[in-house]
Amino acid sequence: MKKVVLAYLILTGLLLSACNFPEDSAASQEIMMTAAALTVDAALKTPQATPTLASTPTIVTGDTQATTPTISTPNPSGPAMASVGDVTNCRSGPGVNYERITQILPADQVQIVGFFPPNYWIVNTTLGQCWLSGEFTTPSGDFKAVPTVTAPPTPEGDTPEAPTFPNNGWSFFCYGPGQADIALTWSDKADNETGYRVLRNGEIAAELPANSTNFAETIPLNSGQSVGYQIQAYNPIGKSNSATANITCP
Repeated sequence: MKKVVLAYLILTGLLLSACNFPEDSAASQEIMMTAAALTVDAALKTPQATPTLASTPTIVTGDTQATTPTISTPNPSGPAMASVGDVTNCRSGPGVNYERITQILPADQVQIVGFFPPNYWIVNTTLGQCWLSGEFTTPSGDFKAVPTVTAPPTPEGDTPEAPTFPNNGWSFFCYGPGQADIALTWSDKADNETGYRVLRNGEIAAELPANSTNFAETIPLNSGQSVGYQIQAYNPIGKSNSATANITCP
């Protein structure tokens, strides 16, 4: 029925439009009449959309309860882990006076098992637990379950005796462009050291085991530049430094 009414309205509108043409436009009226007939025919043939009924709601009866499913999302953080940007010493306690247990490499990921304020992480390694300085560590993961721990007991004993450079205790060879071979030799005066450190301009250049007496390296050093070396003996009690060996490339 709606199709017929629509067709009638369309046809009436087109006929009235045709009547308004000038009398000498017979051809135009004929065209309009033909277009009207085609429009009516298209309107009658166009399928009409069938109304869609809303789906029947589900009725819950008896002891059955309508529940919303719970989606279990895994913890995106995972366990607390630590990584380093450079090779980093992991020690038996919170400080450089403690013995080095192992070294953590940039490719390593070690699990954090404890925290010591203000800035040390206790981690698991293949050689046991050790302490990483937070200054060189990037932690990640969920820290909620990481406990705060206390430091190991303060060791007892004496600071090791400082090493000394004998005469001609160091040598160097400078060559271009801007390279220098350095060789250091010292006297091991201590009998209670944990190890030795080589300090280059006050920064740790290397760590060596107890009873070490020599070290060598090649560094960038231009003509006129200087570098200073010290040897440091250390143990859990403290540390002691040698005199400084000053080297200048000619």
